[in-house]
Amino acid sequence: MSLYSFPKSNKLFERAAARIPGGIPGHQSPALTVPGAFPYFAERAQGCRYWDVDGNEFIDFMCGYGPIVLGYNHPKVEAAAAAQRERGFCFNHPSERTVELAEKLCDIIPIADWAVFARNGSDITTWSLQVAREHTQRNKVIMARGAYHGTHAWCTPGHGGLTMEDTNNVLMFTWNNADEIRDLIIKNDKDVAAIILTPYHHPAFGDSVLPAPGFYQAVRSICDEYGIVMIIDDVRAGFRLNMGGSSEYFGGKADMICYSKAIANGYTLSAGVGRKELKNAAGRVFFTGSFWSSPVELAASLATIDEMLATNAIDKMLRMGKMLQDGLKQRGEAHGLQVSVTGPPSIPNMTFANETNFRRMQRFSAECSLRGVFFHPHHNWFISAAHEEADIKKGLDIADEAFAIVKKEFGS
Repeated sequence: MSLYSFPKSNKLFERAAARIPGGIPGHQSPALTVPGAFPYFAERAQGCRYWDVDGNEFIDFMCGYGPIVLGYNHPKVEAAAAAQRERGFCFNHPSERTVELAEKLCDIIPIADWAVFARNGSDITTWSLQVAREHTQRNKVIMARGAYHGTHAWCTPGHGGLTMEDTNNVLMFTWNNADEIRDLIIKNDKDVAAIILTPYHHPAFGDSVLPAPGFYQAVRSICDEYGIVMIIDDVRAGFRLNMGGSSEYFGGKADMICYSKAIANGYTLSAGVGRKELKNAAGRVFFTGSFWSSPVELAASLATIDEMLATNAIDKMLRMGKMLQDGLKQRGEAHGLQVSVTGPPSIPNMTFANETNFRRMQRFSAECSLRGVFFHPHHNWFISAAHEEADIKKGLDIADEAFAIVKKEFGS
């Protein structure tokens, strides 16, 4: 097969760079994949596939960095959004959809007694800390070193435009080390409002790490002992592991959970839910946006959740993801390569265990992209309910070609 090329993408990027700082800012920047081997601009998408502006077709194992959970352009979600759009999409007031979705989330998420909505995951994680501070009347928060919780100043992985004061009240611990959490609390005079955790550890440029046995239970016990709010940042993993929240999948119990990405199959929406004890504090935190109550996105979310429940979508994603994970490990090892496959099956991650410079992973991902399979070299991947066995098999066949190239160039 002939390898893909990206002349239109390249020309568009030149135009973008002339008018947009960085050309393509943030996590979609070409610098974070392999420049020249990946497309820069998309044209259309359907199911688990998308096409770039040069007409190249990809089996997509990134799902828009997570939001696409049922597949691109899902008919039931699009019909619900279109029906609401005809009635209006930006009002002076919220619509009935706001109440319906809040009720729906409280019905399916065991810890949820109330819900609020916004547009972006970082909005919700930042707001959750404000609620915890209001509830406890304390200042500091604890997060895992290397965790990603968004782009607000307290948690951004970037460096530009920040001051020391932005992170003075943020304390870091090593993932899975509950003793370190307790030590931080004691050393900081118990002035800790919240511990915020992702359901499992998914740092960029590294393997995913699941919670160790007893870790969640230890954190819950510490929070109860010191009156600290336990927050689960389920922005990335929500609705891919358990409809009741990813902490249910791992056996944890949070006080608040933050959602975005897959909540509306690509429509821009985020949500925060919590226990009744925090409801009054949540009501005292001013939190609003002119577009946050748009009913189109809420209608899309209602349809997404209903379809996921009706079709057992999570079971399928876990099954397809396990097929991909097992196949990658088997085929990589067949070439004599040290392949590390980590993370939950529906949110898989792959690295080469014997390298630290990422050259093998970049070459592997680039060769897959040039043949029509999108595997990101430095970020975990995502499975959607639109992925079928044939898509997984084709992805593995192309991965096999890429493994052979990696072995020839780098050895074992």
